[in-house]
Amino acid sequence: MPAHPVHSERLAVAALFVSGLLWGLTWIPLKHFAAQGLSGLGMTLLGYGVVGVGALPLIWLQRRSWKPQSGWLISAALAGGAANVCFVTALMRGEVVRVMLMFYLAPVWGVLGARAFLGEPVTRLRVTGVVIAVVGAVLVLGGPKLLAAPISLAEVLGLAAGLLYAAQNIVFRAADRVPVSSKALSVFVGCAFVSAVLFPVAGDALPPISVALTLQLIAFSGIWMLLAMWTTMYGVTHLEAGRAAVLLVFELAAAVASATIIGSERLSGLEWFGAALITAAAFLEARGDSREERKTACPKS
Repeated sequence: MPAHPVHSERLAVAALFVSGLLWGLTWIPLKHFAAQGLSGLGMTLLGYGVVGVGALPLIWLQRRSWKPQSGWLISAALAGGAANVCFVTALMRGEVVRVMLMFYLAPVWGVLGARAFLGEPVTRLRVTGVVIAVVGAVLVLGGPKLLAAPISLAEVLGLAAGLLYAAQNIVFRAADRVPVSSKALSVFVGCAFVSAVLFPVAGDALPPISVALTLQLIAFSGIWMLLAMWTTMYGVTHLEAGRAAVLLVFELAAAVASATIIGSERLSGLEWFGAALITAAAFLEARGDSREERKTACPKS
């Protein structure tokens, strides 16, 4: 018998909370691997790349569905792969809270990109969200002192990750015939490719790979990452996009809370206000998505 709608919805909500918790706490194993001598590129190559290689047969089995839009799929995989390389490197090198806040400017790039490339309308609510997010970013980066000190490389990578992530999502929306599973798994393939190309260029070197480190990487890739990916896919598939976006903001909350409690990171009062503005902007964007979906689902007669 099919699952009751309310039961399925509760499972989807629970899945997204688990997903947000896993993604929000990802910085903990990443910092651990950084302490073992792995660079960001080394981590994405060995960790994310393993999932990508394992995903290739599954993606190939769905080739009849995505072949007409293979160019979109490849573009999204490269954008998503580059986004993850930037994001992982930023978390391993910089302050978790600041990197996460810079990454969460993705809704700004998403709104602007969707308008430029997909012709989607920019509502007053979304314009408000963009302005609030930009003001929040300025406050997090120093407010009046923004130009007095250079932005760190980790913060730049966090910004780049958000921009590339938004580009990935825009391309995915254009690739409407590509199965959701192929879309999700292709990002890991993109991680493997981008890491493999950049690793020798960056001049990075892998540390001695012990049995313990190998097992830890396998556990991280095969359990943590796959569970985070599966719960995300399940949640966004069974809930309207707007509501799912609100719940995924839990990732940011989990990251900030854990980094301040466990990692002993600190923000000033002005920076906390900026963080609240960025979070509010994410909620506004999600609210805008929900309204549009209701209008589409229940058109006026």
